[in-house]
Amino acid sequence: MIHTTHSIRVRYGETDPMKYVYYGNYAEYLELGRVELFRSIGMSYNEIENQGIWLPVSDYKIKYLKPALYDQKLEIHTYLKKRPGVRIEFEYEIYNEERVKITEASTTLFFLSAETNKIIKCPDFLMDLINKNWEEEK
Repeated sequence: MIHTTHSIRVRYGETDPMKYVYYGNYAEYLELGRVELFRSIGMSYNEIENQGIWLPVSDYKIKYLKPALYDQKLEIHTYLKKRPGVRIEFEYEIYNEERVKITEASTTLFFLSAETNKIIKCPDFLMDLINKNWEEEK
């Protein structure tokens, strides 16, 4: 398993009139978690794209347990619990500053060759980084 944690502070523009984070903004929070997980294993999302790999989202599930509020500091925990094949699955937990879990989510992305526009298996350069970091987490 690979796990990262990233903190953000809820901005006013991300909230609705009740000062709750608007539900659509959670997708961006999860994307931030994924990007930071890739960075933590040694490759930025931009570098992956520069290698000719796209990662479109094919599935997105979320459960809102409690609202996130304006100006709260949130911790986004992102997990890669199984090694990828043609798909890569992420799980997430978001905690507020009182360390209360407020959100559970998961996303599934697939590897797409930018050159051929065809689904491919996880490229070796990325799998090598995942395997290296997987071993370090044991």
